[in-house]
Amino acid sequence: MNESPAAPPTVPADPWAAPTATATPPADAAGAPGPPMSGPVEPDPSGPRRGKRRWTRRLALLTALVLAMVGAGVVGAIVGQRLADDGLRTPPQRASEAAIDIGGERDGDLPPIDVAAVAAFVAPSVVTVSADIDNGPLSGGSIGTGVITTEDGEILTNAHVVEDATAIRVRLAGESEPREATLLASDPGNDLALLRVDGDNFEPARFADPGSVRIGDDVVAIGFALDLDGDPTVTLGIVSALDRTISTSDGGALDGLIQTDAAISSGNSGGPLVNALGEVVGINTAVAVGDATTAATNVGFAISVKEALPVIDSLRAQANGEVRREARLGVRVSPRRDGGQGAIVEVVEEGTPAAGTGLRPGDIVIAVDDVSIDGPPGLVAVIRDHQPGDEVEVVVRREDGTETFTVVLAERTEEE
Repeated sequence: MNESPAAPPTVPADPWAAPTATATPPADAAGAPGPPMSGPVEPDPSGPRRGKRRWTRRLALLTALVLAMVGAGVVGAIVGQRLADDGLRTPPQRASEAAIDIGGERDGDLPPIDVAAVAAFVAPSVVTVSADIDNGPLSGGSIGTGVITTEDGEILTNAHVVEDATAIRVRLAGESEPREATLLASDPGNDLALLRVDGDNFEPARFADPGSVRIGDDVVAIGFALDLDGDPTVTLGIVSALDRTISTSDGGALDGLIQTDAAISSGNSGGPLVNALGEVVGINTAVAVGDATTAATNVGFAISVKEALPVIDSLRAQANGEVRREARLGVRVSPRRDGGQGAIVEVVEEGTPAAGTGLRPGDIVIAVDDVSIDGPPGLVAVIRDHQPGDEVEVVVRREDGTETFTVVLAERTEEE
């Protein structure tokens, strides 16, 4: 697909990084390197791509409103399954039995969060992930966070933490020495990756049912912020919004995000966002940063359970040899500037699924199937979540009315 999201500009999700001296990110107030920055996203005729570090771009533009990536994720061997109540740990105070039913829907409130109890409960499932990065002259290292998902050593983290890695190491809670880890599969478009370490009897995290997350829920973000010595950092906040979509600096998008005001920093990449029951509701992935003309305070993002579960299943299939295929629509789009929602079609590319369907420049895409499109990142994300060959209904606003077009998505080639 050649949809090109525009503002707000973003940066690829970068962990706490330790590049060579010539590529050290800007220092924060404490003197430690901060997250690299990036500039505005321009339409890219080659289509959206994510996952390649662009240190020069990130370091050059420090005045744009950016989304500094720091994590993403969640999981389940079966969609909707909670992972591992192994009976070895006592969960934090649970809500009344009426609060959450078997299907995951809530008809009551969660208890007030006990931060210390939640942190202690989740701690055995949170790991440090460090990687040696080979990216030419700007090679170095990165450090992020991971979450144990299975007893046999499967670990979830962000794809950007281990991108271009030549070696990956994981250090478990209570251990002083790291273990070698293997990359099982990676999906840069969704910023998720699976690792594995040898061994068994690991303590997997509990994951919340997708329907149980609500705006206003107390949550804590856990991770190795700024690669500080000792135990992971724990910060408190709430679920500020659901189903957010953000663009990334390489033309991609992340959708199905939880917005939170829990403080998130570089190094939190891959770390869990946890509710009052000690369940992971998301993996921290981005934080908004203001500039001279815009303000951004405590606006962070985590990929939700609902969005991540099918991605994890796809990663497991990829680890078993299945080739991941990307869908393509064949339009270039831009954001609306009049305050309305939708993505404006700028170009319908010849030889693509969109050509010949009736779509034309000037159309405003407002929905794909039953998913509303708020802007270009939303269109990028919804097409990415489909498979080549899927038939979709594209709803556009044209003049004073709406029209619907049926499009069969094609497969993106390596050259696009």
